[in-house]
This record gives sequence, structure tokens and C-alpha cells, in this order.
Amino acid sequence: MGGDYVLSILIDKPGGITVEDTAQLTDVVSPLLDTIQPDPFPEQYMLEVSSPGLERPLKTAEALSNAVGSYINVSLYKSIDKVKIFEGDLLSFDGETLTIDYMDKTRHKTVDIPYQTVAKARLAVKL
Repeated sequence: MGGDYVLSILIDKPGGITVEDTAQLTDVVSPLLDTIQPDPFPEQYMLEVSSPGLERPLKTAEALSNAVGSYINVSLYKSIDKVKIFEGDLLSFDGETLTIDYMDKTRHKTVDIPYQTVAKARLAVKL
């Protein structure tokens, strides 16, 4: 087992990451880390290779642009029509406005959200 230190590597690719992807990268990176001199990790450590996850945060405008077409969850600083959390398909993002298609009870609705009002955004799992 490793010591108190963990070296975490997050990987991603279009279409997502599989367990095999993380295993393959671990098999490549681990022996390479052992050849670095001087040893950057003189103490025992654990190597962790993983993906950012299904509900990864979308922290930048670039991340939101890349998420167009995805199902997302957005929390706002200021409500729009008395709603502060929207979850739905991100139809577009032009750098200033997010357009989301969401369900309001049994009806599809579209909302335009100014980017500066977004407190948090993340990918979401559609149930």
C-alpha cells in the first residue's frame, strides 16, 4: 500500500473513459515515474488514474462550450422566473448566454441564462 501521498491523474477523451483506459495509462505511467531522477516522490505514494466523473463540474466558458448537447445542472446566483436551479439539455452557449431545454412538470421549456448569473454548472445524469 502507498503512504500518505496520492498522485492523482485525471484523464478524459471524447466519448468518455473506460476502466481499460485508466488501467492502460496506469501501466504506462507507473514505470516511467520510477525512472525519474532525482526521485520526485521519495516517500511511498499511491498512483490514482481516473476520469473527472459523470457529474463533473463545468467551471469555465470553454467547458460549457464543450458541453453543448449534454444534459447539465445549473445553479444561479439570481433566480429566473422564481427558479434558481435548472437541469436539462444545453442547446447552445455563445460565451454570454446558455440556452437550456428543461422539463417544467410535463412540458418542455427553453430558458436563456446569462453566463454571469451562473453560480455552478456541472454535467448531470438524465434519469
